[in-house]
Amino acid sequence: MTNGLELVGGLGTGLIGGFTSGLLGVSPGGGLVVFAVLLLGAEQHVAQGLSLVAQIPPTSLAGIKRYRDEGGRVSPSMVVWLGSGFLLGGVIGAVIANGTAATVLQWAYVIYLLLLDVLLLRRSSHREPAQTMDAELDPGALALLGVGCAAGVSSGFLGIGGGLATVVGLSAVLGMAQHRAQMISLVLTLVPTTIPSAWIYWRHGALPPWSTLLTVIIGLVIGTDVGARLANAVSPARLRVLLIGFVSVMALYMTVKAIR
Repeated sequence: MTNGLELVGGLGTGLIGGFTSGLLGVSPGGGLVVFAVLLLGAEQHVAQGLSLVAQIPPTSLAGIKRYRDEGGRVSPSMVVWLGSGFLLGGVIGAVIANGTAATVLQWAYVIYLLLLDVLLLRRSSHREPAQTMDAELDPGALALLGVGCAAGVSSGFLGIGGGLATVVGLSAVLGMAQHRAQMISLVLTLVPTTIPSAWIYWRHGALPPWSTLLTVIIGLVIGTDVGARLANAVSPARLRVLLIGFVSVMALYMTVKAIR
């Protein structure tokens, strides 16, 4: 692949990852890993390293503003507890990942996505909480720490941002309203929680060229804003259906990739 095609592929990877991030409130990591493999032909470890580094800049700011305009709120204590658990889990996951074969990582990714699908389907059988985003009570500190740690392990081990696990943990496990869970997940991406994991991947040389990374980041900024605009025009139930579909498609693609 020529350098020019790599830049185009990087921009496309960022745009798609950012769009799904803004629309579904997930960190763009899951989409970045899949599309880095698909569009850039990156090896699994390199795709995961790209994903972690690209999520360090605050690319979700525009998307968060769209959610705030619709009345969303996030207390600082929630970000602290989620972020603390995330940092701990991220280091643990990254250390394990760099001693793991690429095929094992691919199958672990598939299993992870299927587990999230099960939780989302379980959540879909229950009614959306009656509270508005502004009136809803905050979960307890230990619950937030647990969700953050689980998201961090998935981030470090699979090279994703952990946003999928954060949204599913907050909405499907803790019962939080869908739009609010998505906004909190985006706010958490402002905290550079992937730095420790990204540093471990960098030490092992699992990164693409910096020019490719830059185009991915530019795409993320644009895509997140567009996705968040659309999200606020969609009902919580429909957003959950879209999230289930997104996770299922990623699981199917990574299954095919692992079999090959």
